[in-house]
Amino acid sequence: MHVVVPFDAREPKTRLSPVLDPGERREFARVMLHSVCSTVEATGHEPTVLATADPDIEWPVRVDDRSLSDAVNAMLAERDDPVAVVMADLALATPAALKRVFAADGEVVLVAGRGGGTNVALARHPDFRVDYHGVSIRDHRERAAAIGVDPTLVDSFRLSTDVDEPADLAEVLLHGQGEPTAWLRDHAVEVAVSDGRVTVQRNE
Repeated sequence: MHVVVPFDAREPKTRLSPVLDPGERREFARVMLHSVCSTVEATGHEPTVLATADPDIEWPVRVDDRSLSDAVNAMLAERDDPVAVVMADLALATPAALKRVFAADGEVVLVAGRGGGTNVALARHPDFRVDYHGVSIRDHRERAAAIGVDPTLVDSFRLSTDVDEPADLAEVLLHGQGEPTAWLRDHAVEVAVSDGRVTVQRNE
């Protein structure tokens, strides 16, 4: 199985701007990328980073500046073996959580992200293609059905939690134990409560 980790190496995580400045966002994105790649490696697979520019990381990198969907679909089209796509911002991912997805039965295996995204997609069917625009988990279910496949949906808190908004950082601080959690704490990002909702603040 081939494992692809897409990564925006140019201007990652702009929606974290209320908490992190541009340099911090780039650094934190790389920390999450490193964490996800290490987690993939711990499952016994070598990740390939699919990046918009070379992130200078220790794992193999394929540079493709097209849209995420086009870049991933190009890799799906050229490979005969199963391909898993694991997003680079899954700061709570663990080897056990990924192994459960990789071991799941089905020609298309999906893990939904919060808000309608798709955080992990495993394609064993040669005709399956991705579309990450809009409500991608719904679109991926429809694309699987269009090729005659009933997709397997894996429910995983750790893999459904991706980091896009400041409130997502609270989940990393509350439930994480890896590099991203340590980085946030080292940069004085702490859990806070605002209007009854959990979010984060800088304690500086």
